[in-house]
Amino acid sequence: MDNPNPPQHPPRPPAHLLGQVPGAPIRSGIPEHGRIPKYYAVKARIAELIEELGDGQTLPTERDLAERYEVARETVRQALRELLLEGRLRRQGRGTVVAGPKLEQPLSLASYTEGVRRQGRTPGRHLISLDRFPAPAALAAEIGVEQDEPVWHMERVLLADDERVGLESTYVAVARVPALDRDFEPDSSFYSYLRDRLGISFGDADERIETVLATPREALLIGTPPALPMLLIHRVSRDTSGHPLERVRTLYRGDRFSFTTHLGGSGS
Repeated sequence: MDNPNPPQHPPRPPAHLLGQVPGAPIRSGIPEHGRIPKYYAVKARIAELIEELGDGQTLPTERDLAERYEVARETVRQALRELLLEGRLRRQGRGTVVAGPKLEQPLSLASYTEGVRRQGRTPGRHLISLDRFPAPAALAAEIGVEQDEPVWHMERVLLADDERVGLESTYVAVARVPALDRDFEPDSSFYSYLRDRLGISFGDADERIETVLATPREALLIGTPPALPMLLIHRVSRDTSGHPLERVRTLYRGDRFSFTTHLGGSGS
């Protein structure tokens, strides 16, 4: 006797999902109608070449790539521009090499130093300036001091394996760290200094992230073109007693950084 309710097989997923790499653009970014700009097709083929070459290897010249893919050099140039902006490639001297994976910085109260070390890279900082000045009203309100009370401004270039990857400005009340200009090593972790030397621990912080272009000065300090997108983080931190502690403005190279965080349930 025939089964009146034959088993239902789940529908087969669309073919483009079967080989989909998690996190990659759906359909590799190709529209459903299948028509894509020529440069994008070349970009996809160069991306495959990047995977074959591996980190640090030199890419063929624009002329060689144009001959290989039988396209104009301007088409190759446009594909390379996007791959450079995405951080898949980087300039080295007069050539172009395959970039390593992006640094993953946690969105947490862990310091930049800790985040870089977790990925097997060597963190560093280069001091640009350390200045003491009277706090204007807006800054004073953010870091919990009276207007015109003395504050420090410390500006440092962020390094990873001696590569310039960001620019950090830290504002903190002189009353909290009176000897910052004498007993702090500017190439070390400010958070470790607060914790280990002064016994100050971070409690919580508010952060805001946006995408910006670097100013000409910032681009020069970080060593990037002004047109390179940057990730800008504003942070106001408080100690474990809830008192404001620091105000930080940090630029990270968009081609060298991604940010991670863990999201918990709401409990409701």
